[in-house]
Amino acid sequence: MDFQTAVRKCFKDFATFQGRAPRSEFWWFMLFIFLGQIVFAVLDGLLFGRAHFDAGMGFFYYATSGGPLGTIFSLIVLLPAISVGVRRLHDTNHSGWWLFISLIPLIGSLILLYFFISRAPDAEPEANRFGPPVV
Repeated sequence: MDFQTAVRKCFKDFATFQGRAPRSEFWWFMLFIFLGQIVFAVLDGLLFGRAHFDAGMGFFYYATSGGPLGTIFSLIVLLPAISVGVRRLHDTNHSGWWLFISLIPLIGSLILLYFFISRAPDAEPEANRFGPPVV
């Protein structure tokens, strides 16, 4: 699955919490969110003066305090991100309720990252309890 197909599918199935999502669909959509956050942070900084360059220990960085465009983008991608996360967990033969483990600081996010990265169950071409594999 390529970048455009993954993003279109995630927005088309924005409230579908059943079925499975392959690794490529999940990670392409996460890249889309990451790039979108960068673009809207820069736009918020340019249009609303909510950002500035600052100096750290031997480096410069772009600091932003949030803005309306980034907030709107985050709200738009929130439900599709949750649904593709649930479907990715289904692909690894885990319940979507495992998303709540990310509420445990550090350890929860690492466990969830392991589930999102894992390959073993989705490498098998047979169906699991959440449905047939998505090609």
